[in-house]
Amino acid sequence: MTAVVILAHPYGKSFNHAIHARIIHTLTINSVKTFSHDLYKDKFNPVITKEELGKKPTNDRKVRKYTKEVLDSDLLIFVHPNWWGQPPAILKGYIDRVIRPPHAYDFNDNDTGSGIPMGKLINKIGIVFNTSNTEKERESDYFHDPLQYIWNQCIFGFCGITKTYRKVYRIISDSTNEQRIEWLKDVEETIKRAIMQADKLNYE
Repeated sequence: MTAVVILAHPYGKSFNHAIHARIIHTLTINSVKTFSHDLYKDKFNPVITKEELGKKPTNDRKVRKYTKEVLDSDLLIFVHPNWWGQPPAILKGYIDRVIRPPHAYDFNDNDTGSGIPMGKLINKIGIVFNTSNTEKERESDYFHDPLQYIWNQCIFGFCGITKTYRKVYRIISDSTNEQRIEWLKDVEETIKRAIMQADKLNYE
């Protein structure tokens, strides 16, 4: 089994980094081959090029490497804060440049791109861990939790991923050490459940 883990947070002592570390630890002790990237540490360039707007292969070796890792992985795991109801710009750029046709999805030959895409990341599991400083009720009732739609419908669903997990830990700014310990336990349990589910998918 293989997993790709993408971290998008610029501060090395953030709780996002703690989540990322616990994910890597859990995958390692469960013998899951892991591709791990801290996009800020990698100095990933999020700006899509004109050439990458279509289906032609990119000239960027890093993007080609990231794309191959996504295609080769059973678990696609993303860790990021909720900024303005969206992922950080560097992660949005990763999605633009890596999760693209013809690898992650495609259209029929006679489709100009306005139809229903053919998702090509089937039999993979998508997992997202978010941190937030917004109360759950306000996020749901006022903002309508845009990240839920971005990940489940606009990204995972668009690419054919139907098995997903999303966890939100809040309120980060006021959290205690005890809360963070419990949240990290939840991270570990979520990854373990996903590994078990991926095992079943591999045998179906």
